[in-house]
Amino acid sequence: MNAPVRAFVGLGANLGQPVRAIADALQDLAELADTQLTAHSSLYRSAPVDAHGPDFINAVAELHTAMEPHALLSALQSLEHARGRVRSFRNAPRVLDLDLLIWGEITLDEPRLTLPHPRMHQRAFVLTPLAEIAPELRLPGLPPLAALLAACGGQRVQRLSPDAADAPRNSSPWRCSRPSR
Repeated sequence: MNAPVRAFVGLGANLGQPVRAIADALQDLAELADTQLTAHSSLYRSAPVDAHGPDFINAVAELHTAMEPHALLSALQSLEHARGRVRSFRNAPRVLDLDLLIWGEITLDEPRLTLPHPRMHQRAFVLTPLAEIAPELRLPGLPPLAALLAACGGQRVQRLSPDAADAPRNSSPWRCSRPSR
């Protein structure tokens, strides 16, 4: 077995019961082989970006995994499929979306997998929960997360209350242009 690598997964859903879908997906991630769920963010509500449909519920999970990046991607896609994900068109509304954001410190640019995720640095719904659980993280060749968050200040991201998110965190709504750290 390979030594565990720190990886981050973005979670999103905007169809059906998105809060329940994210909670179930976090449990699924905790049960992946050769993988430990080490942290996850609060849940956030965000407007669709480059898409239409209801607001999304988003989160980010940190994993320590011995799975190689392509194997982890396949596992994530299997979890999406098992939860009813249908890829009808690009950026379609979805019952569950699991994106491999970062796998260790590697960079890849392949047809099936690009790491770090190619648009994450432009997406408040990814950066906000990522900054919550890993504020020290630096994406290769980019400024710190706080600066990336400031650059996407027009995107609405609201932390859900612990009651709404069924999460044990004290929270309040804020925009990505005002990180809490």
